[in-house]
Order: sequence, then structure tokens, then C-alpha cells
Amino acid sequence: MTDRFAAFQPPLSGPASTGFTVVPDDATDLPEATRALYVGMGGNLAVTMLSGAEFVLSGLPDGSLLPLRVVRVRATGTTAGAIVGLA
Repeated sequence: MTDRFAAFQPPLSGPASTGFTVVPDDATDLPEATRALYVGMGGNLAVTMLSGAEFVLSGLPDGSLLPLRVVRVRATGTTAGAIVGLA
């Protein structure tokens, strides 16, 4: 397969090139900081940002795509499901 963009550094606003299932955990960071989070089943999402800031995003609808640099999705406060980290 040819990737004509392989020699370029992707910008943060560019498309994700990988993804991983996110299991909310109060003590464990994600395998890498995200470019975005996809929330398949809506609800609340408790996150720790790359900066260290912590907050809860409330009332997210199903299918939300959030352009957030997140290092942890905390179990306490998270009711959303089917979360995918995009990097």
C-alpha cells in the first residue's frame, strides 16, 4: 500500500492514524495522549487533560467526537460508553 503522506509530520488538526479502546480507570493513564475521543454511547465523561486539568463533560450525545488531548479517562464520574481514543 502506498501512503503518499508518510514523509510528513501530521498536524494535531489532521486525521487520526490509530485508535484504541478506552476503559475508564481512576489510576491508569491511556497508552498515549489522544488527538480526540469518540464516545459511542453518550453520558458524562471525566477526563484528565494533557495539561493535567481535570473536569467532567456532562450530557454528551451518542456519537460525539471530541477534539481533546486526554491522558486519562476516569471511571469515577464517567457514565458514557464505547469510548475510543484517537491518536
